Amino acid sequence: MNRDEIVTELFQLQDKDYALMQAKIIPTVAADRIIGVRTPALRAFAKKLYKDTDIDAFLAGAPHQYFDEDQLHAFVISLEKDFDKCMAEVDAFLPFIDNWATCDQLSPKAFKKEPERLLPCIRSWIKSGETYKVRFAIGMLMQHFLDERFDREYADMVAEVRSEEYYVNMMIAWYFATALAKQYESVLPYLEERKLADWVHNKAIQKSVESYRISDEQKAYLKTLKVRQSR
Repeated sequence: MNRDEIVTELFQLQDKDYALMQAKIIPTVAADRIIGVRTPALRAFAKKLYKDTDIDAFLAGAPHQYFDEDQLHAFVISLEKDFDKCMAEVDAFLPFIDNWATCDQLSPKAFKKEPERLLPCIRSWIKSGETYKVRFAIGMLMQHFLDERFDREYADMVAEVRSEEYYVNMMIAWYFATALAKQYESVLPYLEERKLADWVHNKAIQKSVESYRISDEQKAYLKTLKVRQSR
């Protein structure tokens, strides 16, 4: 399918009410760029396109006109099984990501099989200073390096990030809230020793307190660690 055919099909899948809702929760994307295709439909379409021999032309067409094309692009890349090809596509696409939703939907299957090859790229992205490269890097650490591969070195990488960008700081908080649920004893010192920016520190505690994966006792203690933020 060529790009015009893809866009035509996206409009056939349009849900206008959903488009209005997305415009409210993704403020960095202009409302007229949002077609309003629901995620399950986009995933199904991506699987269809992944098998299309002409999909490379669509992927090479970024930046796309529509947000839904960006989402579709992320889902197609996520299906790629070859690590090298996948990484090339990710690196080509990351500079064009302009919102948290597309950033977070980009979750390549290839990275799960070779996480050790992913780490150098994460180190590069997290130091880039580019909002969605940094957010993506933290997301990849959270997805692939918080269970049996966890090392405090990775938490250090996240804790050292300082940013004025809301979508970076939210991801740092999300990382530490998730880390507290999975690696409580190892990660708790980051809050006790106030290694995070104040807003991120408090947001991580808030998210942890809202989590069902944190015990009541842990929640009670975390609340005592909240800090007063300067105005």
